[in-house]
Amino acid sequence: MADHGQIAYSTADGNDYVAHEATYEGFIKLVKYGSIGVALIVIMMAIFLT
Repeated sequence: MADHGQIAYSTADGNDYVAHEATYEGFIKLVKYGSIGVALIVIMMAIFLT
């Protein structure tokens, strides 16, 4: 087996932390507002379908 050593991710070419953080923030917003939307739909179903 070849010994490839330790990969240094902090110094690797192609790491774009600004884009990574922006994507993560967008994902968190999507999950937050998606959960709120689903909760509102369930609440409205409980009110209007009973």
